[in-house]
Amino acid sequence: MAYVEVEVNLEDFDTEELIQELEDRGHSADPDGLLTRIYEQRRLGHSYQHELDELIWRVLGRMN
Repeated sequence: MAYVEVEVNLEDFDTEELIQELEDRGHSADPDGLLTRIYEQRRLGHSYQHELDELIWRVLGRMN
C-alpha cells in the first residue's frame, strides 16, 4: 500500500468552494439554522442578541 503526503493551504480555496465541499460530504455550514436565524433577524431589524450569544457560546464555549 502506498501513501502520499499532500500539503494544502486553505487560503488557496475561496469560501464558496469550502462550503460546497462540506455540502458534498453531507455536512452543512449552518446545520441547525442558527446563522440563518441571525441573518433574518438582522435583515428585519429585529434583535438577534440571544441568537448571537448562542453562536458565540457554541463556537468558543464561553461568554465574556
